[in-house]
Amino acid sequence: MVSWKGIYFALALFLGSFFGSIFMLGPFLPLMLVSPAWYRRITDCIVATWLTLPVALLEMVFGAKVVVTGDGFVPGERSVIIMNHRTRMDWMFLWSCLLRYSYLRLEKICLKASLKSIPGFGWAMQVAAFVFIQRRWEDDKSHFEKMLDYFCDIHEPLQLLIFPEGTDLTANTRARSNEFAARSGLRRYDYVLHPRTTGFTCVVQRLRHGPRPSPERQHPPVPECSGDNLDAIHDITVAYPQNIPQTEKHLLNGNFPKEIHFHVQRYPIEAVPTSKEELQLWCRQRWQEKEERLRRFYEGGERFSATGQSVVPPCKSELRVFMVKCISLLYWTVFPLGMLALLYLSSLARWYFAAMIVFFVAQQKLFGGLELIELACHSYFKKQQELRGTTIK
Repeated sequence: MVSWKGIYFALALFLGSFFGSIFMLGPFLPLMLVSPAWYRRITDCIVATWLTLPVALLEMVFGAKVVVTGDGFVPGERSVIIMNHRTRMDWMFLWSCLLRYSYLRLEKICLKASLKSIPGFGWAMQVAAFVFIQRRWEDDKSHFEKMLDYFCDIHEPLQLLIFPEGTDLTANTRARSNEFAARSGLRRYDYVLHPRTTGFTCVVQRLRHGPRPSPERQHPPVPECSGDNLDAIHDITVAYPQNIPQTEKHLLNGNFPKEIHFHVQRYPIEAVPTSKEELQLWCRQRWQEKEERLRRFYEGGERFSATGQSVVPPCKSELRVFMVKCISLLYWTVFPLGMLALLYLSSLARWYFAAMIVFFVAQQKLFGGLELIELACHSYFKKQQELRGTTIK
């Protein structure tokens, strides 16, 4: 049964993302046509302010307790984050960890392409340049490579969250995973699914080594994504000791997690294998460890560490995190109300509001999404720079 808590949570997030996309992100969209790099930096900061809202609601309004153990993060480093996919909302709950140990503006997430069509949420994700995938590697490989090369080209630190399992853990997905294990001679898992390693290995190798130069451009006149764009891999295990909100419906029913535990293991990129086959084996070994770690968690004391603390202290004090959450709650409560008042009072605002809605819908139907337009703009400027370099030479 839908609860007032669930309605409040969904409504607060929707109104914030909807009005934020139109009135906060919308005015900066033309900057994409002038400087994609500056557009990326500014919009990342704006989107990061909204990412603090779910954290504030979960922890301050609904009383969720967040426990982070293990290695923690080195603030600002470039990393690939791999995590078990226990619920459909793990990516959102992770923001509580990243708010304390990293910077939310650096995070990008691999998500289903269908999510970009959601008004408000999807629009903001497009502006944030999240990586939308079709879950068909033959279709996703090229898009992955273009997005990664773009972030390298503009020298934007990247913390990319991927779920190698491909879907969340349910009775059905566990059964399919174990059927695959039986056919492949692998062990059965109870607490995780067997990872799909193709995307993971592609991402790591692309960031580590960069793209191979095309035959017609062995000596490009401008710098490209040349590799050395990855500092570490963060292997995160997430667990919910008391209640597990499996889907968005559980949140609407008011079933918010009482506790969220994250165990972080940081692997410097120098300690990670280089070949594709070794990387695939390395990823499977991490999932074997997750299975045992989660088994001990759920069958033992429901905690990852005896101390309940991470080895590396968070880069932000709890006082600072508390202040950020308070400001976020205040701002994202007042801002939608202010925009509603503006729409009521100003005909110009209403025209702008309607035009932006038409733009967001039309651009996706015509071009496939703002992140694709951003890639096209960057590609255009890059080619112009190459032509100028060739002319000067």
